[in-house]
This record gives sequence, C-alpha cells and structure tokens, in this order.
Amino acid sequence: MTEDADFTAFLESYPAYATTDLLDELRRTDYARLDVGGHVYLDYTGGGLYAESQLRKHHQLLSENVFGNPHSSNPTSLAATELVEHARAYVLRFFNADPDEYVAIFTPNASGALKLVGESYPFEPGDHYLLTFDNHNSVNGIREFARARGADVTYIPVTLPEMRVDEARLDEGLARARKGGHNLFAYPAQSNFSGVQHSLEWIERAHQAGWDVLLDAAAFVPTNRLDLSRWKPDFVPLSFYKIFGYPTGVGALIARRDALARLRRPWFAGGTITVASVQGDRYYLAEGPAAFEDGTLNYLNIPAVEIGLKHIESIGYKVIHERVRCLTGYLLDRLTAMRHSTGEPLVRLYGPETTEARGGTVTVNFFDKDGNAIDHRAIEAEANKVNISLRTGCFCNPGAGEIALGLSKPELAACFSQPEHESRLSMDDFRLCIDGKASGAVRISLGLVSNFNDVQAFLAFARRLLR
Repeated sequence: MTEDADFTAFLESYPAYATTDLLDELRRTDYARLDVGGHVYLDYTGGGLYAESQLRKHHQLLSENVFGNPHSSNPTSLAATELVEHARAYVLRFFNADPDEYVAIFTPNASGALKLVGESYPFEPGDHYLLTFDNHNSVNGIREFARARGADVTYIPVTLPEMRVDEARLDEGLARARKGGHNLFAYPAQSNFSGVQHSLEWIERAHQAGWDVLLDAAAFVPTNRLDLSRWKPDFVPLSFYKIFGYPTGVGALIARRDALARLRRPWFAGGTITVASVQGDRYYLAEGPAAFEDGTLNYLNIPAVEIGLKHIESIGYKVIHERVRCLTGYLLDRLTAMRHSTGEPLVRLYGPETTEARGGTVTVNFFDKDGNAIDHRAIEAEANKVNISLRTGCFCNPGAGEIALGLSKPELAACFSQPEHESRLSMDDFRLCIDGKASGAVRISLGLVSNFNDVQAFLAFARRLLR
C-alpha cells in the first residue's frame, strides 16, 4: 500500500483521528524541531515534550522581572511568593480539586512526593501497606518505611495476558485493613509498564474498607483528565514534565487536608517550621504545604508549571486523549499482526490488545523466526540508528516486569540469596541468575504531538526485523 492508502485505511478504522488535526498544526509550529531533526519520539511515558511557546513565555517572565527567595518579605521575594502561590492554586484548579479539601505541595518530582508520604505516614505494628504488582519503584519503596515500623506489606498480582488485577484478589487484599489502624493502599491510575488503566472506582471501594488511597497519577495525567471533584484519593503524586515537558525538577503531591493532617514528618528543615530552637530543643512545624516543602522551593521554575498547565488547557484533554487512543489502536493492530515466514509472531505484547481501559504505552518483546527472544538492548541499538527514541528495560516497574517475563519468586529468591549477592547485584549478575530469560522489554509510548507518521516509522522499523 502507498502511504496515502495506509492513512486512508487508518482513518477508516479510526475516524475520530480527524477531529484532532489541531495537534498537527501545533506540531508544525510549536514542536517543529521534531521534524526538522528527523526525530521519531516514542518515549512520552518517560518524559513529555515542551512547546517552544512555553519557553518563550517563561523566558519573558524571568527577563522582565526580578525575583528573590520567597522566604523573605522584601519586594522581590514577595513577587516570587505571589507567583508560587498562584501556580499552587492553578494546580488545584487544573485537577478540579476544591482548595478547602485539597492542598498542593511542590516537590522535585513524583518520587519526591511519594517519599514525603512514605516517611511521614503513621504506620504502626499491625497496620497494612497494600499495593499492586505493577507499581513504580518509588511506590514500592514505601514498603521499607512500612516494614521498619512493623506494618505488613501485601502485593496484589496482575495476571497475563492483559496484566490486569483480579478483582477477587483485590477484595481479599482490601479485607486485610486493620480496624482503627493506619492502612495505605497504593496503585497506579495507569501502569507505566503495560499501559493498563486501573479503575478509579477502587478509590471509594478502598475508603469504604478502611484504607487511605495513594493514586500514582504520573503516567495517567499526560493524556487523561483526573477530576478530583469526582474521584477522591488521599494522595496524588505527579511530575509535571511528564505532562508538558518543561520544567523538569518540579512535581507535586496533591493531598487531602484531613489525610495530610495525619502525617508525621521525621525531621524538619529550612522553610518547614514557624519556630525552631537550639537551646530550647524544640521546633514547631508550619501549617499546610509549607511543612512539607523542604528548603527553598524551585521558585524560578514553578511559574513555568502554570504556563504548561495553560498550554494543555488550550488544547484540551479530549483532543489529546483521542489522538493517543487512535494511534495506539492502530499500532496494536499492525504490530501484533506481524509474522515471520515461519508463522512465528514478531512480538509478544504485555498488556491489552485493544484500547479498552488502557493508555498509549505499548510494551513488547521481539522474537526471531524460530521463536527466540531478541535482546531488548539490541532492539534499542537498532532503533537509535534510525533516530527512533523508545525505552527498554523494566521501566522502574519490577513487579510488572517479573510477571510479564515469567520470573518466579523461587528463582528470584535463589538469585538474591547467593552469598556474593548479599550487598551488591549488577544487571549482568542478574541476567546470569535468571539463566538467559529476558530481563527487560521494549516500550513504545505515544503522547501529545505523536502523529501517524511516527507510528508508520516504527512499524517500518519493525518490519525490517521480519525473516
């Protein structure tokens, strides 16, 4: 088929794509560097892309004003404080979060937001930390705080082939809440490994069972609206660069006020207190977000957050979501249909084959004509040669990776218990441990200004691997 015929066939299958053409114009103007540089960018789950207009607006703001450290009350400091607080309010507005119910705490990224919850959550012996297998490592890491304080940690597995949670297992896990205790349930709104979107209805289900809910929204909100007037998680960590590319180094923890009041910080820092005394050996934490924002905020970059949020609003989540849904569906259709001359499939998909309850993250491994896995690192190296940016590995999501790649608990335990692995384990050591099994996969992720040509370029790359 010709390129025009391919596009016509695509539109016949996904006619809603035609309603997203404003993104094509945006790519030609605000993201022109993509096509000028011949880039095929397919790592939106790793990081979003910024518009040139965002940079211009931020640069103009900085070049026309003087801003000082907001921990003072001089004119330049007050100017910075005003911008930071305006951005804070805009974050809540963007997610439709009632400021009487929620607060926005600025952090370095989603991981920084998660660490705030983990170190401060009031776990006690007998409490529970419940989480799904397909959580990011920054969510998994909270288990170390929980265990250190005597709480139990329980994982709910995801199951192949779609890598969704068995609802019966979820109910079993939720039934483990300690009555009157501090119980925390954490899950991703969208898996950064498989693209699976877990039900937001679990939030209220968990609340009814006695749990606080941490909803990892980092992979979800770049292409999906999260309405916090409808869904009421207690803690929502996110990274702004995942949504609109710039600035990096700024994230947020959006927290319900009543849940935030239950947290107990294990230390204090500059900016987090009203009074601290050396001789009196006392300190008093500030109220609200200030108690959790250690040191001086990234006050020159935080105004760029509001600029980025307004950029997304000017486009609209409906358009972004529809664009990504159509392209993801086409990619899944074509990629999973590819067969070698022997009849062996070219790829094995880890996640849903359709666009139902899934995002634009498509994770696969490639196989040769005899059914042998092709090392994901080799795929990345070949993609690099043709300027395709994708990601390989387990994407900081080991639980999902272990399920997808068939790594069992006994073989992992045997690997980790070897004396030489007591304190150090390199990736090469790990590959030897698992006896040749794949240690990672290939992730293709679509986003804000992905287009049909990006998908076609990747499909052409994939076809060259057929034998």
